[in-house]
Amino acid sequence: MRSRSQNQRRKRIVQTATALALRGGVEAMQMRAVAERAGVALGTLYRYFPSKMDLVVAVVTEELDLVETSISRRPPTAETAAGRAVDVLMRATRGLMREPELADALVRSLIMAEAKTELGVRITDLLWRVATRAPASAGEEAGSPESPDRDGPAYIRVASLASVWIFELLELLKGDRDIDEVQHRLEVAAEPLLAHC
Repeated sequence: MRSRSQNQRRKRIVQTATALALRGGVEAMQMRAVAERAGVALGTLYRYFPSKMDLVVAVVTEELDLVETSISRRPPTAETAAGRAVDVLMRATRGLMREPELADALVRSLIMAEAKTELGVRITDLLWRVATRAPASAGEEAGSPESPDRDGPAYIRVASLASVWIFELLELLKGDRDIDEVQHRLEVAAEPLLAHC
């Protein structure tokens, strides 16, 4: 377990990396520059984040934490599972597109093979909770009524919608879709995928 000063140092590193990414994209998040601007030795930075992709994942995880907090404060109100899921995905999309460099970092961290990340699971779990109106499962036993069966067909359909979202986010970042097209495509995909959630 980290001490308070270690947690503060880690937070400072992630905030510094985020600021660099916002100014110049993921390419601007050079480890040496992050260390210098965060006021830590390069070796210290590498103890917290062994690779640049680990740091990217940390930055994106912070952004996902903000999305989850927003969803818990203002849950989606649509009647259908598909409507609630699309609401969450579009809120996340709009938030990410305010900072396209972070959206790009999210897509990269989800598709880069060398990055060991639970972001895809976190996104799918969030969609699962809003689609099924299940409470957050922090600290719950696996197999409890609120805990998703990650091998079950309903969860796999929710994960498929998350995959569609990642693809649509990539198309939006490339300029091949606009926000309205993304929403329409998500709605079309969500209806059959989540009809039985």
